[in-house]
Amino acid sequence: MADIEKARREINECDREMARLFEKRMAAVYEVARYKQERGLPVEDLAREGEVIAKNSEYIENDVLREFYVNFLQTGMDISKNYQRRLISGQKIAYSGVPGAFADLAARKIFPDGSTVSCSDFKAAYDAVVSGDFDCALLPIENSYNGDVGQVMDLAYFGPLYINGVYQAEIVQNLLAVKGTTLDEVKRVISHPQALGQCAGYIRKHGFESIEAVNTAVAAKTVAEENDHSLAAIGSAEAARLCGLKILESHINESGKNTTRFAVFSRARKEESRNDNRFIMMFTVKNEPGCLGRAVSAIGENGFNLRALKSRPTKELSWSYYFYAEGEGCINSFEGRRMLNQLIPHCMDVKVVGSFEKEISI
Repeated sequence: MADIEKARREINECDREMARLFEKRMAAVYEVARYKQERGLPVEDLAREGEVIAKNSEYIENDVLREFYVNFLQTGMDISKNYQRRLISGQKIAYSGVPGAFADLAARKIFPDGSTVSCSDFKAAYDAVVSGDFDCALLPIENSYNGDVGQVMDLAYFGPLYINGVYQAEIVQNLLAVKGTTLDEVKRVISHPQALGQCAGYIRKHGFESIEAVNTAVAAKTVAEENDHSLAAIGSAEAARLCGLKILESHINESGKNTTRFAVFSRARKEESRNDNRFIMMFTVKNEPGCLGRAVSAIGENGFNLRALKSRPTKELSWSYYFYAEGEGCINSFEGRRMLNQLIPHCMDVKVVGSFEKEISI
């Protein structure tokens, strides 16, 4: 009897201490949630969870107990994530378009605990985050078939927001029309210029007239409102469902691998991490012979792989350009700081827009 009473007292003492530590831990979780909300980061980070479990389980010397401790850690993480979701359930994510737009679908996958809010165009979504009305904006930066989204690149260069993550989403384009429409009745198609470009071969094949819209979901809404059998939209299956349209034909994009890269723009930059292996940087070079070549060399000579280098007009001076660069490597390292210092003599300005561990497919 004495032994069991002693054991119970020890359990009670451990429970009191664990309750105190639980409150202390959840206070830290609260700060993590606020950090993620400000920077547009999702609640779940499976890579981080795996690292923590692997490291912390080593504290247990007993092999039998270690298995139970792993379960204990996972339960604690699940509780932490649920608490974070409750805290940031009011997180607002801006996107360009109306419900059913591809950006809306992507935002709901990335931020299942937040609320997506539609904006009229890319700039409106971007400015809504700058003003503090929304926590972050999800905007497309590139399509695998139709190339860069120049408007968003310009916003990244001229604006104050940071990119804290890049996500790849498969885009399936469909031909949408009001119910009762047959394919031979369609004469015109309306959609975002990117979508029209992705489906250019299909449009040429059928001899359709192309009409540009702000985005694919707005195009679907226009078709529903006009109720004209000669007009069809190119957009998502979700847009068809929301607007009460029928899918005349699916997968009409020319490329079987039609992927759009979306970037999360936030007011605050995530903390520098040595785990980051991707960065986005923008710069302008001095108008002197060889400056661009030396700037590019500085990137490679410090061990960074330049995945993309693109130029865009600055719009401030005629024939003046800025360069958009995406690279592999940790820009938060000693080599990264050295590379940035070596760019200064050749560049008029250098702006690191963001860094992150990897791109994520959704």
